[in-house]
Amino acid sequence: MKIILLYGGQSAEHDVSKLSAFSVLNAVYYNYYQVQLVYLTKTGQWLKGPLLSEEPTSATILDLTPENAEVIQPCAIQEEESIVFPLLHGPNGEDGTIQGFLETLGMPYIGAGVLTSACGMDKITTKYLLQAAGIPQVPFVPVLKSQWKENPKKIFEQCEGTLIYPMFVKPANMGSSVGISKAENREELQQALIEAYKFDNRAVIEQGIEAREIEVAILGNEDVRTTQAGEIVKDVAFYDYNSKYIDNKITMEIPAQIPDEVQIKAQEYARLAYEMIGGTGLSRCDFFLTSKNELFLNELNTMPGFTQFSMYPALWEQTGLKYGDLIEELIQLGLNRYKQRQNFIKEM
Repeated sequence: MKIILLYGGQSAEHDVSKLSAFSVLNAVYYNYYQVQLVYLTKTGQWLKGPLLSEEPTSATILDLTPENAEVIQPCAIQEEESIVFPLLHGPNGEDGTIQGFLETLGMPYIGAGVLTSACGMDKITTKYLLQAAGIPQVPFVPVLKSQWKENPKKIFEQCEGTLIYPMFVKPANMGSSVGISKAENREELQQALIEAYKFDNRAVIEQGIEAREIEVAILGNEDVRTTQAGEIVKDVAFYDYNSKYIDNKITMEIPAQIPDEVQIKAQEYARLAYEMIGGTGLSRCDFFLTSKNELFLNELNTMPGFTQFSMYPALWEQTGLKYGDLIEELIQLGLNRYKQRQNFIKEM
């Protein structure tokens, strides 16, 4: 069977996708699969690279250009006996866009479907879904760019009347800490909104709290499994995109050193959130944990990073599920979801 590995993309997380792709290439069971590289450039070109039958020796194999690869139309990836691994982070990757395209082609793929991907990517929508499920989260204020431009003072007063400093400002549709800023006062809040609006016309402002950051990995379709929580241990007060992926100023503690009842509650909330959003395949659920052992669900990531620094595969490794076996499970979950969806269509 062939795995069509889509990587790159036009989002700010393009390079993260390439890091994830190389890690996956080193873990695929090549005695069962071949891997077809398909690179989505930052300018929107689709490049078809080599068909791999063994582990690559260098990450440079991912550096495709029109000179060393075939420029193709997106629909040219359609093949029988294949499954797509859309290892794309951020907008046009994990926001339902590519998932809808693959549904139109009638191809099986790894990960969440269209609606789940779109909802999981949008921080504001996710928050309202979690709110409806009764899952605790930090106080927040959604702010449209048009509202802020029309009356900045009103927005500042609304935020300061609902939240206290520090606040965190995030683009609604972005991941991997891209465009996120911490604001300690009104001037910094203004600058943070300017930064967030570079990436989206919608932003969410959250209450900053003193908390540890723990994460739970989720795997499954109807039969949902979760790992114990792991903890992000930082040597910086707030880690942005650079400290997470470039400087690597974080370490992971797996499992997190937290009380058993907190572990259980985190797993319960993760499973409930996953089911509420209609999750299939995989997700990573991120929490804040206060010194009083209060849990607040921060977000669900429907296509978490697969790099050497990533929490998701490391959490499953701790349970005894090796990286290669994890990819195999994701493939089977994707195929099962595809078969189920085809059966639904036949019944229409």
